[in-house]
Amino acid sequence: MKMQRVYSDKVAEPPPGLWSNCKRIGDWFWVSGFIALDKDNNIVGPNDPGAQAHYIFSNIKHYVEAAGGKMSDVVKLNIYLTDMRHRPPVLEARRKFFTGDFPCSTLVGVTSLFDTRALVEIDCSGHIGAGV
Repeated sequence: MKMQRVYSDKVAEPPPGLWSNCKRIGDWFWVSGFIALDKDNNIVGPNDPGAQAHYIFSNIKHYVEAAGGKMSDVVKLNIYLTDMRHRPPVLEARRKFFTGDFPCSTLVGVTSLFDTRALVEIDCSGHIGAGV
């Protein structure tokens, strides 16, 4: 199986030579960690972890669909929070993108993310066709 980079015209791509936002090998896919930055490098939902999480899940959905899958194909989520008090609004945003049997998840508290305006970072992996 050959690894392929997945692109979405709905999400800003990183500059060449830094990282890939999404990769696919066979029916498996991986989506890099996203924070809530728009195409102009502005933070979406300043000081609002729920709005940031919703924006991030939207970006993840664009990549999952571009890879040929759907959100129910996501097997594993990793969620990083700069403050564990942000957990309720982030989990509420998650409920808007997943139903039924939720993916396996890890929730980690961190002291900061690469952009200090970011409150949330999320990455995921999954298997196309595995979901309901």
